[in-house]
Order: sequence, then structure tokens, then C-alpha cells
Amino acid sequence: MKTGEDSDELKNISIDNDLKEDSDLTTEEKIDEDIEMYNFGWSSYSEKTNGRFAMIGFLSIILIELFSKQSFLKWAGIL
Repeated sequence: MKTGEDSDELKNISIDNDLKEDSDLTTEEKIDEDIEMYNFGWSSYSEKTNGRFAMIGFLSIILIELFSKQSFLKWAGIL
């Protein structure tokens, strides 16, 4: 007959095995991500990086217009 300690020990072993399997999967996924990270051309990494720089540039233009109280093109001397 199993006692409460035996069943708790079995639960801990199964949880440890689940965590071990999950950590193995994440390691393999990280390797796949690293391989894709620096591909030349249309990769998800380059698209994310380009989008982040675009957001920074757009925010900069908005802040320039707010603080200078004139359009960005006029502030930059284009118009």
C-alpha cells in the first residue's frame, strides 16, 4: 500500500521529467532561432529590426513636431 509520501514522490518525479523535456525543447528551438537570426534577405529577424527602427524614427518626428511647434519638413529646412 502506498503512503502519502510515496505518491508525493511520484508526482515530483513526473514534474521533474516534464520540466526536463520542456527544457530540451526550448534549447532546440533556441538553436533554430539563432540560425535564422542573421540570414540575409527577407527573414523575420530583419523585418522585426527594421520595424523597430521605423517606430523609433516615427516617434522622433512626432516629438520634434510637438516641441518645435512646426512641421518636421519646415524644421528640417526642406520647405
